[in-house]
Amino acid sequence: MRVIAELPHPDFKVSIFYMNGKFITKFEKGSFEQSYKVAEMDITDGVNSIFELLDEEFMKTVSKRFEEMMNDFRATYKRYNY
Repeated sequence: MRVIAELPHPDFKVSIFYMNGKFITKFEKGSFEQSYKVAEMDITDGVNSIFELLDEEFMKTVSKRFEEMMNDFRATYKRYNY
């Protein structure tokens, strides 16, 4: 797997990888990560199509999901320690 692009974002790290005919977009924030895979044959313009998929609305849902992940982990951690 090789990194083919990194996108600047103020809240999390965005990396795009290519492996075995798939583009993998990985979002990282602290100890949490989300990844999305898209087959090369499902898009028309290579990595440029991936950039188009990462619009503002999608980035907002990624950010919201990170918040949900953090809340879920905090809740389970509290159940474990108390």
